[in-house]
Amino acid sequence: MKTVLITGISKGIAKALSDKFIKEGYFVIGTYLTSPASSNENLSAHILDLSSQESIDSCVKEIERLGKKIDILINCAGVLRDEDETTVIVQKLRETLEVNLIGTIDFTEKIIPLINKGGHIINISSTAGSLVMSSDSHLSHFPNHYPSYKISKAALNMYTRTLALRLKDSEITVSSVHPGWVKTDMGGPEADISPEDAAAGIYQVAISNPKTGGFWFKDEQMPW
Repeated sequence: MKTVLITGISKGIAKALSDKFIKEGYFVIGTYLTSPASSNENLSAHILDLSSQESIDSCVKEIERLGKKIDILINCAGVLRDEDETTVIVQKLRETLEVNLIGTIDFTEKIIPLINKGGHIINISSTAGSLVMSSDSHLSHFPNHYPSYKISKAALNMYTRTLALRLKDSEITVSSVHPGWVKTDMGGPEADISPEDAAAGIYQVAISNPKTGGFWFKDEQMPW
């Protein structure tokens, strides 16, 4: 049985991903901030606050104690602090980067030694982090909004690129994935796809063998 580690499984896309991977026969290691939302014999859930160094270190130790090698890591947990702003609010930028970038990188770096050869690291990003798409009013839903979120996802994309280069000889693939505009607390009710549809697209990328360092939406490569 293969193992996938997914952050943020209490709701939204990550919960749908957890359900999808369990259905497909995977053992899921999931992290959550307040409640795991579901239980299953093939799910091991662990508290993780990506804004806390102590929480990251504690969660990694718990995962290490499971004694399982990880085939797929999906960094899905994230925050949107400035959905109503069009200018950068520095405190909200700090809070956003702490979770979406710094905490995610810290957690990933500590998990890399547990990942199998041939494994896949996926960072859930967004076209909001694409320098091409986020600045084009025809390609972006809200071209002038949530600057801190956009900055965090653009930086996360660069982490994907630098990590892919670093791991190119280790047989570990690294990808950024745009999930689509999804009906979640973050995406809102006007979004055009369900968490289950988003999870299906991410799952296909996760189990495929794409060129490392790419940015994907389903089977389509996205512009940086």
